[in-house]
Amino acid sequence: MSALEKSMHLGRLPSRPPLPGSGGSQSGAKMRMGPGRKRDFSPVSWSQYFESMEDVEVENETGKDTFRVYKSGSEGPVLLLLHGGGHSALSWAVFTAAIISRVQCRIVALDLRGHGETKVKNSEDLSAETMAKDVGNVVEAMYGDLPPPIMLIGHSMGGAIAVHTASSNLVPSLLGLCMIDVVEGTAMDALNSMQNFLRGRPKTFKSLENAIEWSVKSGQIRNLESARVSMVGQVKQCEGITSPEGSKSIVEGIIEEEEEDEEGSESVNKRKKEDDMETKKDHPYTWRIELAKTEKYWDGWFRGLSNLFLSCPIPKLLLLAGVDRLDKDLTIGQMQGKFQMQVLPQCGHAVHEDAPDKVAEAVATFLIRHRFAEPIGGFQCVFPGC
Repeated sequence: MSALEKSMHLGRLPSRPPLPGSGGSQSGAKMRMGPGRKRDFSPVSWSQYFESMEDVEVENETGKDTFRVYKSGSEGPVLLLLHGGGHSALSWAVFTAAIISRVQCRIVALDLRGHGETKVKNSEDLSAETMAKDVGNVVEAMYGDLPPPIMLIGHSMGGAIAVHTASSNLVPSLLGLCMIDVVEGTAMDALNSMQNFLRGRPKTFKSLENAIEWSVKSGQIRNLESARVSMVGQVKQCEGITSPEGSKSIVEGIIEEEEEDEEGSESVNKRKKEDDMETKKDHPYTWRIELAKTEKYWDGWFRGLSNLFLSCPIPKLLLLAGVDRLDKDLTIGQMQGKFQMQVLPQCGHAVHEDAPDKVAEAVATFLIRHRFAEPIGGFQCVFPGC
């Protein structure tokens, strides 16, 4: 099984080649981009893509939970965006700018429980049932008893949560459902290998620039524009964190584009000690969520997902990076016309980050086809063949 399949449900896969760099200064490891060319790995603020940010308070039995949402737009249906495992609402930043320019709609990108800047009493409960209830509670807290028309759009784990939310009727004004590159069969097959995949990632980073550079060079997010805003939601700064693996945790993920001379073990050990000291001094960044600890919930996210998706009595859209991802139930459902499907070639698993314009075009076309939204800016629909 390919590495792509092994990690598709957690939202951390190779994607399309990066956009050209924008120039400027560079932090992190040295790179060669040709004579006089460097890429800028500095982080970018959410405010360059979203119009506003809000912390939504939700009352529950144990007190108040606070969910971070990022918003854009003032008219039209609400597109409620749910990110993949380990990511955050910021993974939708570039897509948001693209869809807002094509159709009249409102964007609400949500940091799910245990992710991003959302703060809940029990951040370790990542069951599908709990997270689906969270989505319904956030909608109720934001809009009361009369919510506007809402379309749920979810990537990977977020796609699974969108389906669980829809099938449980937790959003009364739901008009449409979109899953991005999540299929039950492939996801279930990948679960056994997921822990090995997670162990292969760096544990810490020297800086945000270092984390962004790793995400691009490792292939997690090859769209540099998206990586610069998205990685801010994936990592956090921790005081005094040191990794027992020393230099591996910080440097191994960065691909140095220089030849290294053979060195003795003494020199290697010296570098490791220096890296450990630098780790302490620089207050390294680490992942916001330890995905390995969520393993007990993985099966519940994806088992039975295809039939749940097919049973939702609303217009449905499935966007895939490859047609080979379809399992038996979805193949039959697609042949019966139970949902609209579009394959976006030359994209990795993080489709909405790799090719935000293509995803925006597909979603906009879906909205206009069903008369859920009006086009703006002269946008012309391109109806896919499947």
